[in-house]
Amino acid sequence: MLERKKLKDRARITFVLPDHAPAGPVSVVGDFNQWNPHAHPLTPRGDGTRAASITLPAGSDHSFRYLAAGDYWFDEESADGHDGANSRLRI
Repeated sequence: MLERKKLKDRARITFVLPDHAPAGPVSVVGDFNQWNPHAHPLTPRGDGTRAASITLPAGSDHSFRYLAAGDYWFDEESADGHDGANSRLRI
């Protein structure tokens, strides 16, 4: 799930997954962090989910995916679109 908060000339995007599915560590990777799996790991929240937040400029488009333990890549169902293997964000 994606949570969005509109700011003056940018948006804060929070990537949210259940705390247990998939099992093990998960990171969000994309062109906004040079596909670095260590840049945005999802961390537990008090509501039984885990999340990572980023701030991106308004009017930008980005590709991203999730990377879980065991080199398991997967997409975001609530993304703005998909381009082949990647999920897409339109800010």
